[in-house]
Amino acid sequence: MTVEPYLKDGAEIYRRSFATIREETDLARFDAVLARVVVRMVHACGMVDLAGDVEASPGFGQAARAALRDGAPMLCDTNMVAAGITRARLPRDNEVVCTLREPEVPALARELGTTRSAAAMQLWGARLGGALVVVGNAPTALFHLLELVDAGAPRPAAVIGIPVGFVGAVESKVALARHAGGLEYLVVHGRRGGSAMASAAVNALARDEEI
Repeated sequence: MTVEPYLKDGAEIYRRSFATIREETDLARFDAVLARVVVRMVHACGMVDLAGDVEASPGFGQAARAALRDGAPMLCDTNMVAAGITRARLPRDNEVVCTLREPEVPALARELGTTRSAAAMQLWGARLGGALVVVGNAPTALFHLLELVDAGAPRPAAVIGIPVGFVGAVESKVALARHAGGLEYLVVHGRRGGSAMASAAVNALARDEEI
């Protein structure tokens, strides 16, 4: 079998990809910052209809970008989310934190009767105040974040809540969007989500130029 001719110019592939996304995705209801975020998330998953499931609080984009510019850390539920964040684009060499592999996490999860992703958040401590929280995998982590805030933990500047899955993912995102504490948030309603989408959202927030 002969391989058909294909485009090999990386810059042109990049340009055409984002041009196609902007042509095929309904971005009309998003402000400029959120539109960039949605475009990046669509690029990460290949589904232009994703835009219809995106919901964000009115101040999310401004709050998240301000946090990054102020040097706030990003607190991630999994190492896959943390690994997808492009460090070179962060405006203040912001710290990217994932405590999932800390040695005390398994015992803490057993003690709390929850997942390791949720238990690992107990180790964020004071860093939670003013941080950008990025949840891309575990619905239990998103639920536990809301429990922490309700219990008086420091409030994050903004929350990207895009856990993926069939158990708890839908409900956790609704809980964030409807939380009485009024957190600044970005969610993708439904079952879709994941590490690539969550880190893509951060990467879009960290850059100023159009794509």
